Amino acid sequence: QAQLVESGGGLVQPGGSLRFSCAASGSIFGSYVMGWYRQAPGKQRELVATITGTSTNYADSVKGRFTISRDNTKNTVYLQMNSLKPEDTAVYYCNAAHLMVPTIKYWGQGTQVTVSS
Repeated sequence: QAQLVESGGGLVQPGGSLRFSCAASGSIFGSYVMGWYRQAPGKQRELVATITGTSTNYADSVKGRFTISRDNTKNTVYLQMNSLKPEDTAVYYCNAAHLMVPTIKYWGQGTQVTVSS
């Protein structure tokens, strides 16, 4: 069964950095757009970043601070988060959406990030 397993996250001070990893199992990865979403308390889940091949897309709020990358040999996607702000506090989710059939989606378990002094 296809799975996305996240690691990383935690508590960090403003201005700090964190790195997420998302390992894909099963048949996920090569034919999928990989991405990261987040959901803050009381808010809707929002796109953070996606990567298709070498093409990346970022939410305006994270441009210049976050970097998404993927290692196809390890079936893993990464999110490097720098210059973190309190408003980045949220549960972060890894996502895989099939390139040809976007309704085929998988989600990771979610990982809490708290940015606070």
